[in-house]
Amino acid sequence: MTIAWVEDRDPLPDPAHAPVPASGLAAAGLDLSPARLYEAYRKGLFPWYSPGEPVLWWSPDPRMVLRCEDFHLGRSLAKRVRQFDRDTAPETVTAPTASDSPPDLHVTLNQAFSDVIAHCARRGAPRIGLGAARTGQDWFAPGAAQGRDGTWITPDIQAVYTAWHRMGYVHSIETWIGGRLAGGLYGVSLGQCFFGESMFSLAADASKIALAYLVSHLRTRSVSWIDCQQETPHLASLGARPVARPDFLAMLAAGRDTPAPAWGRGRLRADGRLQARPAP
Repeated sequence: MTIAWVEDRDPLPDPAHAPVPASGLAAAGLDLSPARLYEAYRKGLFPWYSPGEPVLWWSPDPRMVLRCEDFHLGRSLAKRVRQFDRDTAPETVTAPTASDSPPDLHVTLNQAFSDVIAHCARRGAPRIGLGAARTGQDWFAPGAAQGRDGTWITPDIQAVYTAWHRMGYVHSIETWIGGRLAGGLYGVSLGQCFFGESMFSLAADASKIALAYLVSHLRTRSVSWIDCQQETPHLASLGARPVARPDFLAMLAAGRDTPAPAWGRGRLRADGRLQARPAP
């Protein structure tokens, strides 16, 4: 099987117009930059490679997609979300002072991107229950990276996605317990398309809570789906379904150039709204 080698000034192949092998591996090269990422995501490609390999660009068929309307919020998870939303409700938030401690349970947008991607790179850390986390028990034992959500998030990947985050294309959702980062996720936004990249949990359900808040926030922005890239039983349990590559590329073409408001940063409500901090 011959894989296209892409030099720095060469365009990536476009799966909408060029054949891609059944494996989904469309091209390889050495260029990894925000500009290259922008080109790749517009074409339905994403990087996935191990340390010591060239940058490999993928377009799997089928593609795992979570439509926001299909997100499965089970009874237990819905209860957890209500717990977080109670702690974040406007009537419970007072003007901040130097002595204030942060809310016990809350979710934020774009408040700790570097920490989120760093935790995703070392996924596999032991998790503890939500109740134990709220009592202050420690959860920060390092774990081994596993699968796509681990070894592929190399220092180069962290650096380029962090640079793209500063440019406004990559966003993080953070779950906090007692002022500590307990879980979260990050992904790429183009127009009305969102591409989920990775998530992590250090306390039970912390990443699922972040996903629930993300789904609600995307709905407020008229974004109807999240690209989950590869099929897994875990994603299927949350409502994601496989989509044939031609159909996914048609969805992408319909949404990638649609104007979208600025994402911003701050505390999220369970209904998807960004909550402004009260004035002192």
